[in-house]
Amino acid sequence: MNNPILVAIAAWLFPGAGHLMQGRMKRGLIISGAIWLMFIIAMASGGAYYPGFEYKDGQLLYMLNVFAKLGNGLGAFISSIVTLEPSPNVAARATFEYGGRMLETAGLLNYLAIMDALDINIGRKK
Repeated sequence: MNNPILVAIAAWLFPGAGHLMQGRMKRGLIISGAIWLMFIIAMASGGAYYPGFEYKDGQLLYMLNVFAKLGNGLGAFISSIVTLEPSPNVAARATFEYGGRMLETAGLLNYLAIMDALDINIGRKK
């Protein structure tokens, strides 16, 4: 795959796909497994419902929160669909806030994976 734009889109949409497209099976499976596992644990602990920050709390904090969550690609769409019907007792979970931060961390790790896939694609990294 020689098109860096397609590699970046695939890597963002499905974590690890950018590496898998380039034949880096081991690295792609490790990245995919780690990020999806973090995402699943975050969702199971109620992280999708954690409100994070609102615009009134400060533009920078709000933008960083949204940016981090969007890093999950397909996971960002899944978590937004799940939050349409919130569970009434989700905020009572002890893991509620940890899940929110883990969801953001999974997104940020996926951004690093995207950059790694692009570095491999353009030849800066082997």
